[in-house]
Amino acid sequence: MANFLKMALTSAIKGLLELGWSHRRIARELGVHRETVGRYAQQENPASVAGFGVTAGSESKPATVTPGSDAESAPKPATVTAGSQSLCQPYFDIISGKLEQGLSAQRIFQDISSENGFSGSYPSVKRFVKRLGEQTPLPFRRMECEPGAEAQVDFGTGTWIIDSDGKKRNHVFRICLSFSRKSYSEGVFRQDTETFIRCLENAFRSWGGVPKTLVLDNLKAAVTQADWYDPELNPKIVEFARHYGIIILPTKPYMPRHKGKIENGVKYVKNNALKGRTFTSLGGENEHLQNWERQVADTRIHGTTRKQVGKLFEEVEKSTLQPLPAEPFPFYHEGKRTVHRDGHIEVGRAYYSVPPEYLGREIWVRWDSRLLRVFNQKFEQIAVHGLALPGKFSTDAKHISDRKISSVERGAEYLVNKAFLIGSDAGSWAKEVINVRGIQGIRTLQGFISLASKHSSDVINKAGKQALTLGCYHLRPVRELCNRMESEETVEFQESHAVIRPMAEYQQLLFNERSIDEPPTDTFPQTAEAVGPDCHAGRPAAGGGEFQLNPPGISRTAG
Repeated sequence: MANFLKMALTSAIKGLLELGWSHRRIARELGVHRETVGRYAQQENPASVAGFGVTAGSESKPATVTPGSDAESAPKPATVTAGSQSLCQPYFDIISGKLEQGLSAQRIFQDISSENGFSGSYPSVKRFVKRLGEQTPLPFRRMECEPGAEAQVDFGTGTWIIDSDGKKRNHVFRICLSFSRKSYSEGVFRQDTETFIRCLENAFRSWGGVPKTLVLDNLKAAVTQADWYDPELNPKIVEFARHYGIIILPTKPYMPRHKGKIENGVKYVKNNALKGRTFTSLGGENEHLQNWERQVADTRIHGTTRKQVGKLFEEVEKSTLQPLPAEPFPFYHEGKRTVHRDGHIEVGRAYYSVPPEYLGREIWVRWDSRLLRVFNQKFEQIAVHGLALPGKFSTDAKHISDRKISSVERGAEYLVNKAFLIGSDAGSWAKEVINVRGIQGIRTLQGFISLASKHSSDVINKAGKQALTLGCYHLRPVRELCNRMESEETVEFQESHAVIRPMAEYQQLLFNERSIDEPPTDTFPQTAEAVGPDCHAGRPAAGGGEFQLNPPGISRTAG
């Protein structure tokens, strides 16, 4: 139940209004809400527009003033209606122009204060702008298109399909040419990307051509990331648009009026073609929609164009459509995959290799009935495979790292060539091992080549030569030969070094003590035995010579 003021308060409001008080002042003095004052002011003068000092339906006419009279020079009283006039009213045209430029109330207040001498406050400008915006909304701008320039597309709720499996409601796809309003409708159960592309192709082929642009909302089948300035489209939709030479233009999110033609078109097909009808199959519904488009939708006089839809399409727009491509869009599936630890991805229970640098990363996969293509995040093709059967592996040799290819996989020829790098004898022995032992000799060659990490190539080559001579083609004897050769290597002694004394010094040390009784002589025989108190018989003479015994009692003679 509404609240009513007492008679005394009502009379006070009316009396103060007659005195020209503003709504705000009356509300403040009487302790009531300003809208309450405005409601009583409206009851007193329904045609008035509060806040602007202008009476609706009336035109202000200047009073007739006699030139030279006192009335001409006298100040003119302000015209007062319900509530006092806003201080912004004299600046109505200026404020309206700035609003059309998209300026804010703060900016308008700054401009009219500095440029036009406005003396009011910012809240008054803010209230005036708010009332002005509420009372003068900008009209929508209709966007009309040239023939063949644009088509709009959308999904709507379809009707019921009742069959032996039960009752199921489907969706209705509809696309409309913006110029002639020629449309195509199709019932579907899903709104995924494949269904969306198939419906678009059916529409283009029913028209016999392709429009230049396609306007759609941000349905998930086509737009992966909605953004008015930079939307992200599904890669398959991008390829479809490139194939047909059409431009995809998503609308602004939550802005259905940007594709108003198809919004009304979906309502039309739901209310006129499907409402109150049920079908036993999806094919039966689509057959009904084709007949309805041809017999009803195309023969109607459109309310906006005021022309028959089908006739306008055939006579004007059909010839302006882009031609259809030679082949339909190659239908394929795609999705994201993560590269497994073995360097393969799984698609349809089969496994396909990718380059080793993508291990553990996400990649895009696209496949049809024959080929599978792999793309990186930049949508650059990195691998191509023929479609494999479930459970099978398709591995490209280029996708296997060299460090992961064993010598057994490389074959016997690879091992023999590697043995020849050690030496010709080692290579000959390795070649003979394969000839004699066959495939069993591959592991023997692996071990033989691994000896290079412990022994020099000369030792391995000599061991291979000796094993080849003995006809030994097993690894263990060759390994023992290498170890023995390494241990038998002798170190060559140096004849001169900083710590080695000359031989002359050693000679001097041996014969520095001579017999006191026998003076030294220059003709001392090199083969004679040196006689002295500390000398022993049998010591060789300095400088070499034979060992001679010097029995006692026999003196030494020269010669």
